[in-house]
Amino acid sequence: MSTHHSTQSPTATAVATTPDPPADPAATPSPRLTPRRRLAELLAGDLRALPVVAGLTVLVLIFSLQSPFFLSSRNLSNLLVQAVVTGIIALGLVFVLLLGEIDLSVAAISGVCSVLMAKLMAEAGMSSVLAVVVAVVLGAVIGAFTGSWATRFLVPTFVVTLGLGLILNGVQLQLLPRTGRYNLLGTGIEDIAGSYVTGAASWLLVVLAVVVVAGLKLTHHQRKASHGIDSSVVKNVVLPVAVTAVAGVLVVSVLDANAGIPTPVVIFGVLLAITSYILTETRFGLSLYAVGGNAEAALRSGIKVNRVKIAAFALAGGLAALAGIIAASRLLGVSVSSGGGIGGGALLLNAIAAAVIGGVSLFGGRGRASSALLGALIIATVGNGLNLLGVSTDVQLLVTGALLVLAVTVDRSVERLSGSVGR
Repeated sequence: MSTHHSTQSPTATAVATTPDPPADPAATPSPRLTPRRRLAELLAGDLRALPVVAGLTVLVLIFSLQSPFFLSSRNLSNLLVQAVVTGIIALGLVFVLLLGEIDLSVAAISGVCSVLMAKLMAEAGMSSVLAVVVAVVLGAVIGAFTGSWATRFLVPTFVVTLGLGLILNGVQLQLLPRTGRYNLLGTGIEDIAGSYVTGAASWLLVVLAVVVVAGLKLTHHQRKASHGIDSSVVKNVVLPVAVTAVAGVLVVSVLDANAGIPTPVVIFGVLLAITSYILTETRFGLSLYAVGGNAEAALRSGIKVNRVKIAAFALAGGLAALAGIIAASRLLGVSVSSGGGIGGGALLLNAIAAAVIGGVSLFGGRGRASSALLGALIIATVGNGLNLLGVSTDVQLLVTGALLVLAVTVDRSVERLSGSVGR
C-alpha cells in the first residue's frame, strides 16, 4: 500500500486541495541530497517494507537450515494460524498507533470478550453466531469507551488503557466458572480454527485476492493522479499485484499439500483488505494520518479529532475481541489464560511488536495495514522456529523484546536522517 499520507501535511491529507504551484527554481534552489539522506527518505516512504521483508526472509532461511521440519506444509500451516491472532490485534492497533496513541487493554479485551461468548453459550443457551456478534460488539463498545474517556478528560491513553486492562482482568475472573474453564467442544466455535478451504475454492481465493489488490491499487493510483501527485503504474499497481499473485500461488501450493487454507487465515485476509481500503480510500483513513501527523492542524482543517480517536479505539476493541474468539476456537475453550493470561503480557507485547516491527510508527502518522501482516509473520516465525529448536519461552520473550526495541530505534533513526522529525 502506498503511504503517501505520511509525506504530506495533515491539512492536505484531510481535505482534497489543489496542489501548490511549483516554486521558482531560481528563488528556492533545491538542496542536493546525499546518498545517505536519499536512502533514508526511501526507507521512510516507498521502501519502508523492504527491511521487514528482508528480515523475514533471513529468519526463514536460518530456521529452515536449523530444522528440517520448519518448511513442512503442516508446520507452515500452523505458523500462519499462530500469526492470525497476533495479526488481527495488531491490525486494530494500527488505527490507534497512527494517531500517536497506544492501547494496552487489547489483550484483556480479547480475553474477557471470549469468556463472555463462552458463558452466553454455556449458561444462557445463546447460539454461537449471536454470542460471537455480542462479543465483538462488546469489544468495540469497550474500545469506544476508552477513546471517549481519554478525549473527554484529557487523560493519556497509556494510563486509561493500562487501568482498563486491569479492570477487565478482574471481570474475566468473575465471568469464569469455579472450574476456571469453559469447554467449547460441540458449540460450533471450534469449526472456526478447525476448518479449511481446499481445492478449487482455495485457488478462487487467490484470484479474488489479486482482483481486490488490483482494484485497491488502481483506485489509489487514479486518486493520486487526479490530485496532481506523481504515481507510477508499474510501481504502485503492477508490482503489488504481481507480488500478491506470486505469494498467493506459493501459499496455496504449500497449504494444499497439508489440509488447505485454514479458515482463520482467510478471515485475516478479508480483514486486511477491508482495513487497507479504510486507510487509503476513505475520509476516515485520511483523517487518521492527519491527526497522527499534527492533531492541531487537523482540527483547524475541520476534522472531528475526538470522533476519529473514539472510532479508532472502537475498531481496535472489536478486532481484539474477534482475535480472542479465534484463539478460543484454537484452544477449544476459554480460561484464565485467555487473552494472554492475567496481564496479557506476552500477547500484548507480540501485538504491539508486530505492528511496530511491521512498519507502523509509534509517533503517529505513518504506517499501513500490511504492517500488521508483516510484523505478525515475523513474530510467529520467531516463536515457531525457536519452538522447533527447543528454545525456552523466556528466550523467546527476550528475542521479541529485542526486536521491538530494534524496530523503534531503526524507525526513529530513519525519521531523523530523512528530516521527518526535528528532534
